[in-house]
Amino acid sequence: MLEALTGTGLAASAGLNAYIPLLVMGLLARFSSLIDLPSGWSWLSNGWVLVILGILLAVEVVADKVPVVDHVNDVVQTVVRPTAGGLAFGAGSSSQTVTVSDPGSFFSSHQWVPVAAGVLIALCVHGFKAAARPVVNVSTAGFGAPVASTVEDIGSVLMSVLAVLMPVLVLVGLGLLGWAAFAVMRRRRRKRLIAASGAPHSFG
Repeated sequence: MLEALTGTGLAASAGLNAYIPLLVMGLLARFSSLIDLPSGWSWLSNGWVLVILGILLAVEVVADKVPVVDHVNDVVQTVVRPTAGGLAFGAGSSSQTVTVSDPGSFFSSHQWVPVAAGVLIALCVHGFKAAARPVVNVSTAGFGAPVASTVEDIGSVLMSVLAVLMPVLVLVGLGLLGWAAFAVMRRRRRKRLIAASGAPHSFG
């Protein structure tokens, strides 16, 4: 159960920002004893990989805070974030962490399953993020983009750390994401209804 929550939290984090969960796992594995990556995923803690992830994260953080550019970035990230989610779920669910004592018991006979699960989870979260951002941009004339992006980045960091240290609390994070998705969809529906009621009617 904890392995599944760890993988789910990391994949959801990748849906918000592709590079944060990978960087968090790599840094924790390289500089602490909080996580021990399996041999197949040890490349995440390689120094050059961490540098590349850091550069990509810096580009992503800047691009995601500029209106219009953030939309183009979301289109590009439609492939990147689910891929990162698959990697994060696969590495996280099969790693030895301070809260998971027997990672080998999870999906042990079907190694592709956690990767596929991570892709789907990250894709769903990315879809919500990509759908919500235009609503934020339009309703705030673009000024809300950096605020929303910063909140998403912080949420991605927190979700990644909780997935490793306290995976049970991942459920709280997922609940908050679900609530945010519901609030955004309700707001979009309300705007559509208002726009429809104010549209001119044709007769004849």
